[in-house]
Amino acid sequence: MNKKSDLAQTPAGALLELLSRAETVLSRLEAVLPSAPTPMNWQQSPAYRWRRHGDRGVLEPIMQVHRIALRDLQGIAEQKARVERNTVQFVQGYPANNVLLTGARGTGKSSLIKALLNKYASRGLRLIEVEKRDLTDLPLIVELICQRPERYILYCDDLSFEADDPGYKALKVVLDGSIAAASENCLIYATSNRRHLMPEFIQENLEYQHVGEEIHPGETSEEKISLSERFGMWVSFHAFDQDEFLRIVQVWLRHFKLSPKQCEGAERAALQWALERSSRSGRVAWQFARDWAGQVRLADKP
Repeated sequence: MNKKSDLAQTPAGALLELLSRAETVLSRLEAVLPSAPTPMNWQQSPAYRWRRHGDRGVLEPIMQVHRIALRDLQGIAEQKARVERNTVQFVQGYPANNVLLTGARGTGKSSLIKALLNKYASRGLRLIEVEKRDLTDLPLIVELICQRPERYILYCDDLSFEADDPGYKALKVVLDGSIAAASENCLIYATSNRRHLMPEFIQENLEYQHVGEEIHPGETSEEKISLSERFGMWVSFHAFDQDEFLRIVQVWLRHFKLSPKQCEGAERAALQWALERSSRSGRVAWQFARDWAGQVRLADKP
């Protein structure tokens, strides 16, 4: 007589076989399901990135934060003053606006936001970088931080949209379009090369209408303007002239602790460097200074 076969024919045996199969199924599910999220350590870093892993988004701490200082940013004194004032209001718990920083590339838009984090992190300021493709997760991020005591800037860099981009409507809702109020401990700071964040086409001008002495834009233009208008503060950045560019170059050469003798010929070389790149910007000045300092150090090495 086969005892195992006889046991399987009993109710107890059928139950044991069912439990064994269930354990097998559960072990297979555990192998493919995502692991439970680890508890968030909010003291790891003042800056985070929002990242998606499968169907779940998480905040990843940035362990090497860019340590740029406000004093290092030259040629944008007015822009610095406006955005810093707004940020101080926010950090101290007073009313403040979402900020849209627009203009020429490399003129310090992103660097200004990073420098403000470095200055005010000790007073509770935090930064969360959100990529354009993840803007649909903004409500999740706001819900995650809404009970935290810190003050969070949701930072969207180099922002632009196409007409059917899902992140466009998600950003509009979080800025000023939802029945649910935005969390008081977060603002959105975005940088863009476009004032209205979306491409503009010549045919859209045909939609403009004259009503008496007034000009009214068409629906397409109105839609594009509506997003940027949801930012309470607009700050424009412009390309630097030659004198401003050279002053920025000198700032970065001093940053690398080069002597006056080591800087001889640097201005002429910097202008040639900018000419080759068709740009006189703070980023180009920084890149030139790094190259020049590296060459000088290498030449001085015994």
